[in-house]
Amino acid sequence: MPHFRTPLHRHRALLTGSLALTGALALTACGSSDSDGNGTAAGSGGTHTVKTAMGDVKVPVNPRRVVVLDTAELDSAITLGVKPVGATHVEASSGFPGYLPKDEVSGVKDVGEMMTPNMEAIAALKPDLILTSKIRHAAKYDQLKAIAPTVMTETTGYPWKENFQVHADALGKRAEAKKVVADYTAHTKRVTKAIGGPAKAEQTKVNVLRFIEGADIRLYGDRSYIATLLKDVGLGRAPISAKAKDGFSYDLSPEKIDLADTDVIFRSTYGDPKKSKETQTVGSGLWKNMKAVRSGNVHTVDDELWIQGIGYTAADRILDEMQADLTKKK
Repeated sequence: MPHFRTPLHRHRALLTGSLALTGALALTACGSSDSDGNGTAAGSGGTHTVKTAMGDVKVPVNPRRVVVLDTAELDSAITLGVKPVGATHVEASSGFPGYLPKDEVSGVKDVGEMMTPNMEAIAALKPDLILTSKIRHAAKYDQLKAIAPTVMTETTGYPWKENFQVHADALGKRAEAKKVVADYTAHTKRVTKAIGGPAKAEQTKVNVLRFIEGADIRLYGDRSYIATLLKDVGLGRAPISAKAKDGFSYDLSPEKIDLADTDVIFRSTYGDPKKSKETQTVGSGLWKNMKAVRSGNVHTVDDELWIQGIGYTAADRILDEMQADLTKKK
């Protein structure tokens, strides 16, 4: 998801701050059964309790009309076979992430931009569950819970796996979630094997760069969504990634882009290439003289998928692309 200040990078401060939180703040799922107040068991249309960033919340055992307010929640729902009735879009997008199957998002009502969801549009959908995070919509929690039970994780991005379990619990899909996680683990192992095994993967040092309109060039640290995928495959990280503020990102100017040099670079662009300093940077002698550039190991990737996606469906696509890029014949 894009994270910017004004207007394109107003979200950046939110996510950067959110990733300063420790992994302990990432909520794990808890699904205790309750009755619905009429003596109905939880397995037959009642409610169950989910632990959230805003306290315990009772949600329907099998929610039918779900609204999601960020890309991670949308990915989770689609991954678990739940088509939301409504979802927000990110600031620079006119729709939902393109990596998601079109038939899975077809018919989903757009309820506004992610940071400013349309409350009337949400209420009109008569949801029985709303999924989002505290870092995004804590200020709107009272409004949201007045519409439907609202499940918030503490933050987004780095703790995506823990958040997925919360989403699965709220959606009544914990069994399905176990299979999703097992499939992902198997996928990462296949990628590791394809690129030469654990030792070869660890020796391959990787950086992920994002050119952002109106902001500095971002080099992602270890406490970011994309870094968890690199770690799960067993890929090494360049030492500069350890300098990332709060573990999230380290900002670079075009004049210092050589600090990002390493064995392999994945790069994406958000916004206009000229305004994001991409054109200026990749046209410079400093860039062209970098080892990764000279060896043909710089791979341009889709920002919407690699950075904005966040979730297991996005991860599957990223792992496929990562394997293809790292095994490509030079």
